[in-house]
Amino acid sequence: MDFLATRTRRKFLFFSLYLSEGAPIGFIWLALPTRLRASGVGIEDITWLTAILVLPWTFKFLWAPLVDLLRTRRWNLRHWIVTAQIVMGLSLLPLIWLDPVHSFRALGALLLVHAFAAATQDVAIDALCISTTTASERGQYNGWMQAGMLIGRAIMGGGALVMGQHIGETAVVSLLVLITTFSILLVLMARSHGAEKQITTEAGHLRKVWESVKTACSQRNTWLGLLFALLGGAAFKSLEVVYGPFLVDRGYDKTTIGWFSAGPMIVAMIVGSLVGGWLADRVGHRRCVAASLVYISASIAGLAVSELAFGSGNHLLVLLAVTAFGIGVFTASSYALFMDISHPLIAATQFSAFMGATNGCESWSSYVIGGLIKSQGYPVAMLVLCGASLVALPLLASMKLTRKTPHSRPSTSYIE
Repeated sequence: MDFLATRTRRKFLFFSLYLSEGAPIGFIWLALPTRLRASGVGIEDITWLTAILVLPWTFKFLWAPLVDLLRTRRWNLRHWIVTAQIVMGLSLLPLIWLDPVHSFRALGALLLVHAFAAATQDVAIDALCISTTTASERGQYNGWMQAGMLIGRAIMGGGALVMGQHIGETAVVSLLVLITTFSILLVLMARSHGAEKQITTEAGHLRKVWESVKTACSQRNTWLGLLFALLGGAAFKSLEVVYGPFLVDRGYDKTTIGWFSAGPMIVAMIVGSLVGGWLADRVGHRRCVAASLVYISASIAGLAVSELAFGSGNHLLVLLAVTAFGIGVFTASSYALFMDISHPLIAATQFSAFMGATNGCESWSSYVIGGLIKSQGYPVAMLVLCGASLVALPLLASMKLTRKTPHSRPSTSYIE
């Protein structure tokens, strides 16, 4: 069965690939730190480990061009994905018998290898999606991809902590390895499509890649996309960092926050991703991005105002869940938009640059909101970051996008 042959199969393939990608993210960034802390590992060592492991994701755009350049008819994006997943699985396998406390350095080295492989897999998956789909359907694909990511994170994040008490940590890690690598079979059953079939000779491919890079750098859409990625998500990316401490400061206990994060927040994001992807393909990716950005800013502003007016209460949780739905819509539609303005031949390079700018947005907005909370309090800080996000709307309006028909086939370029 060719999992790239039809829309339904492609959705299942990309959902599965992101499920495989999200599972270790949930384990490494939530379940493992909790286990380490419960075993007596110092918080400074835990935060050092997580800080190191995020670096490959932050700087993946530096080696993403290799995924574009090192492609032939015999070695394509599917081979990149399979190889990366094998390395991901092999680097996690020793965790079955490794004592994370007494072998902390070895654990760190294995997880760093895993992080490089996972970031590379992410680059190749996104490039494969761009090269095998049309602009009129990418919203739905991104919705399913984000749903897979969030489900994987939930299963092997908070879910791993619960399962560990019943089936043991060895079984949990075994399940993690299985979820991380099962989608290899789906990729192996797929066939080359789209831009990969256009690769004739290595020299010809390198020339085309170089020409595409020069074209992309000269286009206004590329720079507008980078600026939008750097600004657009400021309101919600900063909120995602501080909403836990915000709820603690408003009197909520850690158990309540944990269940709320793993339940209503995740569910709202998944529903938002699926609805947003479906809606974006019908009303247009740009319109959906703009509308969801306004929605998010309004809901966060409502959160800030209601906190000022009414103080602590369940209304805060309701508004956070409402915001989470908008985050899902924005993520699915904005990623589809970035795919629209990425050239298939340099999809790994160009889309990774947009994702790097998105990570940069999270970095600067988190720093800014921290300083504002300290000096002005949560409500003012939230409102300022909402304003920063809305500043990005003119950038979105300035992009020139080619209108695609629902049945248009993937081409070598979606940029003007």
